[in-house]
Amino acid sequence: ELSFNMGSLSVDEIEAAVRMLLSLKLLYKTTTGQDYQAGLPPRDLVLINNGTSKEEDEDFVDPWTVQTSNAKGVDYDKLIVRFGSSKIDTDLINRIERATGQKPHRFLRRGIFFSHRDMDQILDAYENKKSFYLYTGRGPSSQAMHVGHLIPFIFTKWLQEVFDVPLVVQLTDDEKYLWKDLTIEKSYEYARENAKDIIACGFDINKTFIFSDLDYLGTSTGFYKNIVKVQKHVTFNQVKGIFGFTDSDCIGKISFPAIQAAPSFSSSFPQIFNGKENIQCLIPCAIDQDPYFRMTRDVAPRIGQPKPALLHSVFFPALQGAQTKMSASDPNSSIFLTDTPKQIKTKINKHAFSGGRDTIEEHRKYGGNCDVDVSFMYLTFFLEDDDRLEQLKQAYTSGELLTGELKKVLIETLQPLIAAHQERRKQVTDEMVKQFMTPRKLAFEF
Repeated sequence: ELSFNMGSLSVDEIEAAVRMLLSLKLLYKTTTGQDYQAGLPPRDLVLINNGTSKEEDEDFVDPWTVQTSNAKGVDYDKLIVRFGSSKIDTDLINRIERATGQKPHRFLRRGIFFSHRDMDQILDAYENKKSFYLYTGRGPSSQAMHVGHLIPFIFTKWLQEVFDVPLVVQLTDDEKYLWKDLTIEKSYEYARENAKDIIACGFDINKTFIFSDLDYLGTSTGFYKNIVKVQKHVTFNQVKGIFGFTDSDCIGKISFPAIQAAPSFSSSFPQIFNGKENIQCLIPCAIDQDPYFRMTRDVAPRIGQPKPALLHSVFFPALQGAQTKMSASDPNSSIFLTDTPKQIKTKINKHAFSGGRDTIEEHRKYGGNCDVDVSFMYLTFFLEDDDRLEQLKQAYTSGELLTGELKKVLIETLQPLIAAHQERRKQVTDEMVKQFMTPRKLAFEF
């Protein structure tokens, strides 16, 4: 803030102060993508960078890259502060339990879904008998999905069941065509293949609509209108600030965030919501997708729509350790949903990063480190029994349980889980995919 006594200043000093004010306004605009307005803080959208800090120990998180130098993985408490979201605390978990009458999902009990925006408002509405809907998505970049890709869908299925609400699932085949070296046909084919894995999670066909952007955009009367409204209210400066786009990115990438934003508004699905515009949306997703929805939440009130609420999950660690990136092109970086029991066993034994000691003697003496051990991390995602998980943690930390034995528990947990998934996926016919992906009324009255 500049304040000075005009009477005591020369013309030169006043001109210098005005120039400084103008340059500060310009700096404000380039930083936030918004014009400076006295007394108004910048809107909830852009000032938060996505972790592009100069400090070496900072994590880098955006929708395409997640990097950390820490073997324990990303520091999620810092990320909450940086992204400006709220921690999912015990009070909120207890409130979800009271509202649903169900034991909270293990992802909530264990902090796998750890951060939120406006979940309390969703519960307020729900407790007052007002419905909401769920929206999540998948970028179909490969034919085979890995176990990490299931996390949002496992949780979304639970939410759909305990709250009994409609769900829309966006397959961003257009995004994958724009970002990856894929033909449009290939992207669309992957979308349909991924839809089979999503359906195999057990979603109710009467309550779930899965759509491909390439398909649905042309048939919906509401979806494209919302995309255009979002596009009108976000500047190029803002998307550069949020997503790091540069002048050499194709214009498809620059306009894509509006396509991921639009399903947050119920009017994008007139067949489900009977044309109603004001149905609240809840989005379960991994926290790297948050920049899209910070942008959406900023635009929503300006186009007369409710802000979507969010539930954020942690990242699923790569087999070789939380510092490495899981990649669909590296078969050893994760357990894929197509892996055989033998492949699962070999991969875990050979590649799962261990928090154990170098020798059995040392391990017995000093114990293992559960914070960096990938087998233990995977068990926190997939082992339902809390007491058993705690026993394993105690035994591994004390040195009583060896790395090989911990890996064996993980193998025995994942093999039946993936075999069951494969069995369900086999039952998913092309006809079923078509039914799930046909725009239609669902089993709800709006």
